[in-house]
Amino acid sequence: MGANCKVVACMGFLAMTCLVGYASDPNQLQGFCIGINDPNAAVLVNGLFCKNPKNVTANDFFFEGIAISGNTKNKEGSNVTLVTATNFPGLNTLDVSMARIDFAPYGENPPHLHPRGTEILTVLKGTLLVGFITSNQDGNRFFSKVLKKGEMFVFPQALIHFQLNVGKTNAVAIAALSSQNPGVITIGKALFGSKPLISVNVLTKAFQLNKRTIRYLQSQQWLDNNHQ
Repeated sequence: MGANCKVVACMGFLAMTCLVGYASDPNQLQGFCIGINDPNAAVLVNGLFCKNPKNVTANDFFFEGIAISGNTKNKEGSNVTLVTATNFPGLNTLDVSMARIDFAPYGENPPHLHPRGTEILTVLKGTLLVGFITSNQDGNRFFSKVLKKGEMFVFPQALIHFQLNVGKTNAVAIAALSSQNPGVITIGKALFGSKPLISVNVLTKAFQLNKRTIRYLQSQQWLDNNHQ
C-alpha cells in the first residue's frame, strides 16, 4: 500500500510539472503588443502568415544577401546585415536568424543586446576583441576574448556585448541567433538618442556626469549600424 501511494504521489508531481510547463507563455517576437478589440485595426504578431505548402519552392529556403559586403564608411566603422524572417520569410517559425558583420580596420560593433535571442559568433576574416557583461545579480562580470579566423564566441540572451576589430585590415564575422526576430538595443543610441530624449536630470544621476556632458552626448547623431 505504501509503495502504491509513492507511485501515485510521483505521478501527481509529474502531472503538476507538466501543467506548469505548458502554462508558461511563449517568447514574444516583438518589444510589446497592446491589446485591441477592433480586429480591423490590428496587426499580426509572433510570426507571419504562412504560404500554402503546395506553393513552396526551393527559392523560399534560399537567401543570397548575406554574401554582399556591408558599407563600413561610418563613425563606428562597421555594418550589420541582419537576416530575419522579415527579409527571409523562409525563417518564419523556425526560431533562428543570422547576421553578417563587416568591420573596417579598428571598427566596432558597439555595446548592444538582443532581448529575445542568444548569439553565437564566428570570425571569417581578421581578428576581433569580443566580450559581454553579466547581470547586476552576478556582479556585472566581464568576459572577453580575442578571436581569430575560425574561432567562435557565444553571447547569452539579453546581455550587453560588443565586437571590436583590433587588426589593421578589414574583418568579417557571421552570427547566428536563437530567434527569428531577436531584436537589438544599442546602448549609447538608446540612452542618448531616444525619441523623445530622456531627461537630463535622469542621465546626470545615472552616469554621474554634468549636464553639459549629457547635453553634448544627446546632441550627437547616434548611428544604427543594423540593416536588413
